[in-house]
Amino acid sequence: MSFDAHRWLMTAPKAPLVRADFQAAPQAGEVVVQIAGCGVCHTDLGYYYDGVRTNQPLPLALGHEISGRVVEAGAGAEQWLGKSVIIPAVLPCGECDLCKRGLGTICRAQKMPGNDIQGGFATHIVVPGRGLCEVDLGRLERAGLTLAQVSIVADALTTPYQAVHRAGVTPGSLAIVIGTGGVGGYCVQVARAFGATVVAIDVDDAKLAAIAEHGASLTLNSRTLDTKSIKTAINAFAKQQGLRSTEWIIFECSGTGAGQLTAYGLLVHGATLSVVGFTMDKVEVRLSNLMAFDARAIGNWGCPPEHYPAALDLVLDGKVQIAPFVETHSLDEINDVFEAVHRHDIRKRVVLVPS
Repeated sequence: MSFDAHRWLMTAPKAPLVRADFQAAPQAGEVVVQIAGCGVCHTDLGYYYDGVRTNQPLPLALGHEISGRVVEAGAGAEQWLGKSVIIPAVLPCGECDLCKRGLGTICRAQKMPGNDIQGGFATHIVVPGRGLCEVDLGRLERAGLTLAQVSIVADALTTPYQAVHRAGVTPGSLAIVIGTGGVGGYCVQVARAFGATVVAIDVDDAKLAAIAEHGASLTLNSRTLDTKSIKTAINAFAKQQGLRSTEWIIFECSGTGAGQLTAYGLLVHGATLSVVGFTMDKVEVRLSNLMAFDARAIGNWGCPPEHYPAALDLVLDGKVQIAPFVETHSLDEINDVFEAVHRHDIRKRVVLVPS
């Protein structure tokens, strides 16, 4: 069976997104998901406004934070039919040598909606029927959330979850998160859920005030403090709280050159620098600091599908709050929403919902 569907296509950078009809039909091993919601991510804006190239040539529907219900399944994927799911932002092939060695995030045959394949700014999407994350609608309702809202789990939550997990955050860790909007705000909450004491750094007092209510024990504004002053303040805080002055875990989530320089300047002995945000900016750093501090730097691309259920559990158990940081808009408003998000007129994570 195929479904009459439509999606909003990017035809060129900064050109208005265009609605186009298509038939959504699965091949063997694929499913058709009727989309409940798709989040608007910084990465989408990078493709649209900054000229970041997509792997699939244009025209292409963007959008990779997707939740919905499986309404059709091809041969071999029938077990998903009728289930509510979150689609991982990065879908490894599951069959190559990298995947078999647990390195799915660097699978060379991975599929990312809105980059490698048609994305989620649509009524329906066809995706591989592997690695999907089932959503228990009963638990979702008890948590006071909608299926559309948890679409942002697909990237805004699971990417920092992967970063926190990989960096080795444990009770007693001092975690520092730079950039507390979007991904960074969830990084604060996830690090706190893993037992860390969290310092949040941003240039926006309103964002800092919001995250102070959701896991940040200390907030610092880098617009008014230089890196040396920030490091001094964190050292004093760590001493006051009985935390180590070594082995800080630093998450750069701002996706800005300035944020990356701040993050690098906060290295201490045994530190871990975890790069989560993306920017086209170039920065100049002294790599020898990694050697001198016996520190490490880690990049983070997406999140393995096997971590999605645990990340979703944090939300459904109330350990990570998403409702205060999400707002929904009609998918038909996509062009106006992109402009508003780009201008920072909308401060929350937008989820676009098909009418």
